[in-house]
Amino acid sequence: MVNSTLDPYTRYREMVENGQLKEDENQACVVDKFQHLFLSLKNYTVPQNKFFLNRFFFKQTYKENPKGLYIYGSVGRGKSMLMDLFYDLAPILEKRRVHFHAFMIEIHKEIHAWRYMDRESRIEKFGTALDDPIPPLAENIAKESKLLCFDEFQVTDVTDAMILGRLFKALLNLDVILVLTSNRIPDDLYKNGLNRELFLPTIKMIKEELDVVALEGPTDYRLERMRGMDVYHYPLGEKATKALSEAFWRLTDHEVDDRTEVGPDDIEVQGRILHIPVASRGVAVVSFKKICGAALGSADYLAMAWKYHTIIMVGIPKLGPENRNEAKRFTTFIDAIYENNVKFLCCAEVAPEDLYEVGHGHFEFQRTVSRLMEMQSKEYLAKGHAV
Repeated sequence: MVNSTLDPYTRYREMVENGQLKEDENQACVVDKFQHLFLSLKNYTVPQNKFFLNRFFFKQTYKENPKGLYIYGSVGRGKSMLMDLFYDLAPILEKRRVHFHAFMIEIHKEIHAWRYMDRESRIEKFGTALDDPIPPLAENIAKESKLLCFDEFQVTDVTDAMILGRLFKALLNLDVILVLTSNRIPDDLYKNGLNRELFLPTIKMIKEELDVVALEGPTDYRLERMRGMDVYHYPLGEKATKALSEAFWRLTDHEVDDRTEVGPDDIEVQGRILHIPVASRGVAVVSFKKICGAALGSADYLAMAWKYHTIIMVGIPKLGPENRNEAKRFTTFIDAIYENNVKFLCCAEVAPEDLYEVGHGHFEFQRTVSRLMEMQSKEYLAKGHAV
C-alpha cells in the first residue's frame, strides 16, 4: 500500500515532535533529499513498452528520470531508518526494499539457473535465448520493481563486483530508481579487492547516476539507545520478560503489543515464508521454541541476520543431550547473527556458561557460550550491522 497522505518531510517532523526522534540537522538534510525524490516520483510516469534489446544494446545515455540516492555514513546514524521512512511513503506500487546480501544471493541463483537452461526454457521464462543472462534478468527485476532500495550495500566478493556494474547499468537503462545505504563512501567500495580496477567504472557510474549523500554526526543512535541496557536476562520469569519489553520500547519507541505500529513480518527464504511474530524498526522478537525447535537452518538464520539489526529471543531453556537438535540449531543461529554483528537480547533459564553443562555436545557448545558472552560487551554492541 502507498500512503498518499504523508510525505517524508512531514512524517519526519511528526516523529521529532512526538519524541520518537531527536532533532538532527544531518538527518534533516537527508530527509530533504528523500523529499525531493518523493515529489519527483509523484509526478513521474515510468516509460512503458520499450523494446528491451534496443534499450540494452543501443542506448548510449540514461533517460532523465528521478535520480536515485546513495547514502553513506557511520553505523547507527539513521540511514536505514530514513530509507524505510521514505520507502513506506514512496508513491509507487512496484517497489522493493531488500538487504543487499539477500539480493545478491537471488541474482547468483538466477544466473546459475540460466546457465543450465536449454534454449526453449530460456525463451519460455525470459522471452529470449541470449547467452548473456544479465539483460533478461534486469528486465524481470524492472517489471516487478520500479524503485529498488538496497540496505547495507557493500562489495566484498570479486564475482559480485564483476556482475554489479553491468546489472546496475541495465537497471538504470530500464528506468529503475535505485536507493542505497552503505557504511562506505563510493570511492572505498571493494577497497583492496581482487582486480579492483575492473570495478572502478561501476564506482564512477554510482557517483554520476546517483545523488551521493553523507549522513554523519556525533551520535550513534543505536548504541545510545542500548547504553546501560542488560542484554542477557536469567532466570525466566516476569522480571526478565518485563526487562525485554522495556528494551523493545527503548529501541523502537513502541510497546510490544502496540498493533498499530508493531506487527508480524514475513521473510521469504528459498521459496518458503519465515514468519516473525513481532517486528518494528529493524528489531524482531522471536521465541526459542519457534526458531530453534522448528526445522530451520542457516539460510533462515542468515535471512534474519540480514534483515534485523537487533533480535530479541525469549524462552531459552537449559540445554543438553535430550534437546541436542535444538541446541545445534541455536548454535547455528548464534553463529549467523554473531557474524553479522546483530545485537542479541534474550531471556534464558540459566546463565550462558550453564546453558549446556554436561553430556554429549557440551564441548562443541562452548564456542556458542563464548560468543554469547562477547555479544554482551561494549565492543560488540558498538559494531555496525552486517559490516
